[in-house]
Amino acid sequence: MASREPGPEAARDHLDVAALARFMVANVDGFAGPLNVVPFTGGQSNPTFRLTAGNRNYVLRKKPEGELLPSAHAVDREYRVMAALAATGVPVPQMLAFCGDGAVIGTPFYIMECVEGRIFWDPTLPGLTPIERRAHFDELNRVIAALHSIDYAAIGLDDFGRHGHYVARQVARWSKQYAAAGIEPIPAMDRLLEWLPAHVPSDDETTIVHGDYRVDNVIFHPTEPRVLAVLDWELATLGHPLSDFAYHVMAWRLKPSEFRGIAGNDLRALGIPSEQDYVEDYCRRTGRNSVPDFEFYLIFSMFRIAAILHGVLARARHGTAASQDAVDTGSRARLVADVAWTLAQRSG
Repeated sequence: MASREPGPEAARDHLDVAALARFMVANVDGFAGPLNVVPFTGGQSNPTFRLTAGNRNYVLRKKPEGELLPSAHAVDREYRVMAALAATGVPVPQMLAFCGDGAVIGTPFYIMECVEGRIFWDPTLPGLTPIERRAHFDELNRVIAALHSIDYAAIGLDDFGRHGHYVARQVARWSKQYAAAGIEPIPAMDRLLEWLPAHVPSDDETTIVHGDYRVDNVIFHPTEPRVLAVLDWELATLGHPLSDFAYHVMAWRLKPSEFRGIAGNDLRALGIPSEQDYVEDYCRRTGRNSVPDFEFYLIFSMFRIAAILHGVLARARHGTAASQDAVDTGSRARLVADVAWTLAQRSG
């Protein structure tokens, strides 16, 4: 297991700590300096920092600097959705302050509570017993089912995204993002650009979707199989829940060498539920009899993460990536796209 730990490099080269401290004095209840700022390691998107003042810890997330892809790195939307979810059964960190003024530290940012717990970077959850693994996966299933069951209008998110036709719009969006990256194309992605629009399912429904729900985007309790906080809501919107769930389940179809998958492992020995069992648990929790067109949603999810990874590689090439291993991570776009195209060919 691993946790998001502060990196060794000094954040003072990236942030105006004095300006940030002034902002926090004015906007964060109970804050008192002096302020220490250290960047977290891990992640590929919005730069994230641990803030320490006295005996209190906070977390800051900001937009990256430099030229960015259209609509990416929406820290304002992250802040809004987590603030709205605070009163629901979906665990999120407490939001403390948002700053849309890029003049304060260079780009817009928000500050939230620092939730202490465990983050598993390896989805096979090494170090746990089979019984513990099953309980942790059951909790992951419970939380995403709870998210998809929320009345989004009741918590003020009726205008958080467009209603209906989410998948068709997402195919168009990520096709544009992929093209906008401006680096070498991926043959499988180019084929999926044609295949996906022709196979979009006709069924439609709308819920809140996280957009990047994975085991390494949640914080578990230090000792219990209980999620304390779901992180990284940058891609959250109103959308189709089966698309969101399939993105989570694609780990069962991808190998660790492709992108944070569990395919190829002895799941029974590990205590990890099979894909079929995991999907059935989600259906039970959300009142579904089945998940129609699930293969399409899996293929689309792989296309989408491949487009995201392609963007990571582009940022690395342009010098704006948030992570030191962005080139290696971004290069996996081709591997994921190849798996997606193979599934598409089998699906007809």
